[in-house]
Amino acid sequence: MGILDFLKGELIDVIHWTDDTRDTMVWRFERHDYAIKYGAKLTVREGQAAVFVHEGQLADVFTPGLYMLETNNMPIMTTLQHWDHGFQSPFKSEIYFVNTTRFNDLKWGTKNPIMVRDPEFGPLRLRAFGTYSVRVTDPGMFLREIVGTDGEFTMDEISFQLRNIIVQEFSRAIAASGIPALDMAANTGDLGKLIAEAINPVVTKYGVALPELYIENISLPSEVEAAMDKRTSIGIVGDLNKYTQYSAAEAMTVAANNLGGNSGMDAGLGMGMGMAMANQMGQAGPWGGRPAAVPPPPPVEHVWHIAENGATKGPFSKAALGRMATEGTLARETMVWTAGQDGWMKAEDVTELAQLFTILPPPPPPPAPGA
Repeated sequence: MGILDFLKGELIDVIHWTDDTRDTMVWRFERHDYAIKYGAKLTVREGQAAVFVHEGQLADVFTPGLYMLETNNMPIMTTLQHWDHGFQSPFKSEIYFVNTTRFNDLKWGTKNPIMVRDPEFGPLRLRAFGTYSVRVTDPGMFLREIVGTDGEFTMDEISFQLRNIIVQEFSRAIAASGIPALDMAANTGDLGKLIAEAINPVVTKYGVALPELYIENISLPSEVEAAMDKRTSIGIVGDLNKYTQYSAAEAMTVAANNLGGNSGMDAGLGMGMGMAMANQMGQAGPWGGRPAAVPPPPPVEHVWHIAENGATKGPFSKAALGRMATEGTLARETMVWTAGQDGWMKAEDVTELAQLFTILPPPPPPPAPGA
């Protein structure tokens, strides 16, 4: 074997990349002195792109397929360095394989709470977290803007920057949405799409896109959640007095059982104390005092019917009968009747109506002797 055949065999004639790491975004094809044979075969698989960098300049981007590295297949390379078609000496270039598949189930979340103005509760602090996916859409731009000369670029190296962009756009979108905190769970899908649309113009400058973004949870501070839970519990209980009685009786029973004795006497004492406390609280009002006395219902006003000349008139209220007695149209002997009364009676015999007629004073006393 001659020296030329040896050198020819040492040069690369097959270039390809297979990856099983699941997190590598860019991998540089390594070769000593970056010597690549003219006419070598380049295999680019589905979900990949190959970027040629020649003498520090981005030359060509190859999409999936099988390529012969010759000048007629590499027009940009031809403009950088003229080759004769018969010239078969190696050329020195770098080849970067870019993974263009989706990287899924990437995590994002708010490091600090986001202050928003809720239409129902006022100022609130919110936290959120979720997942997103990312893929390289422009391998050349991604190599220029993000990767540089990194020989093995992984998803972890860009995920931190992407998370910051997501949180920034999420804060802006959630503050401008005006959606109440209680309704956010029903709108997480729309919010996710809104945030993804706001983020894509930013990350497009990096040569990547976010096909999907999901909001898994939006949470309030623990103190606010506890207050809302208590409010919900009160609404479920309904009758607060009965709930207080039950809680007091149960608490006293548990306290008696924890006094250190397990005898039936201790249990009975605890139950008695609980029932006594419950009864006292049941008699007390919601603020610890006696409940205010409920006024009795107003008396039912009677209405009356009058019988005159074989005909019935009315009904008349007591006030109307008083005016009639004053005018002389209602006499003591007038027959009247009201609901619940046993038959017709004279007006003067009805206790409620007798006071309507003027009671004549007794005769004056005789004059004193000698007057």
